[in-house]
Formats: sequence, structure tokens, C-alpha cells
Amino acid sequence: MDSVTIITSDLAEILKHIPHRYPFLLIDRMLGCEPNRWVKVIKNVSGNDWFFQGIPIDQRVMPQMLAVEALAQSAGVLCHYSGMTSRIGKTIFFFAGFDNCRFGRQAIPGEQLLLECTMKRSMRGVAKLSGRASIDGEMVVETNLTAVLRDMEDAIASDPKDRPAPV
Repeated sequence: MDSVTIITSDLAEILKHIPHRYPFLLIDRMLGCEPNRWVKVIKNVSGNDWFFQGIPIDQRVMPQMLAVEALAQSAGVLCHYSGMTSRIGKTIFFFAGFDNCRFGRQAIPGEQLLLECTMKRSMRGVAKLSGRASIDGEMVVETNLTAVLRDMEDAIASDPKDRPAPV
């Protein structure tokens, strides 16, 4: 899969590979992906998005931390297509952190957020990525992301309440 560029993927396909669902799904379509290298995803900012509820129309701006979350979801798509997840949906993707974050302009309803993630390195279930969200070339947010991927059975076994009591 390393040298194959994936052209596009719709929302139905993306939902097979990431756990997010409405209302917290913040990506709409994958524009392209080169496994182990990059992914481009879009988020259509709509006035009907849940985070605009109760906000006057002339004051609606997408919270920039949600753009960071959208980048993390895009990173999950890249990790999937890079072969880092189980084919049967048994891998849990944890957004572990971000650093060197810079914020730019804000997104408003009717705009389309372009989310671009690039794999910097990955090893032993930890991926380091860089991400950029933009609108018409103008930066909304740039950041470095850290993701941790664990097999579902391993994650459950590491939960202290599932371990046997000490004798």
C-alpha cells in the first residue's frame, strides 16, 4: 500500500475506519491519501453544526480547538490507510496530544475547511504527524499531533478494573 495514492473516499467509507459519529464527527470527505505520507480531508462548516446552537448568526465562528480535533480525526484516517489499524475495526485510536500549535483565521458557516496531515514518523503504535487546517489557503490552525493506536483487547487488559485483585 506504500506507493498507491488513494484518490477519494466518501463519508460512508470513512465511518468504517474511525469511531467518531454525529455530533462529534468533524470530517466529511477524504480528497486523497498516500499511505504513510499524507491525507487531505474536508470539513464543511455548516450553520447547523452543533457547536453553533444558541449562537447569534452574526457571531458564529467554529471553535479553533475543534479544528485541531478535526485534524486528529484526519490523522486517524491516515493511520488507517497506512496499515496501522486492524482490518476488522478492533484498533482504538487515541489522540494523545499536540504541540507547536499556531492559530490563524476563524472558520464561519458556509466555508470549507481543508485538513492536511503528514506522517512524520511512526513506530510501535505511536504516530507523530503534522497537521494544517486552512480555508482558501489561509491558515486556521497548524500543529504537530501525537496519536497512539492500541488493539482493543490490549486496551481492555490494561484497564485496572479488569485486572485480577492482588493476593
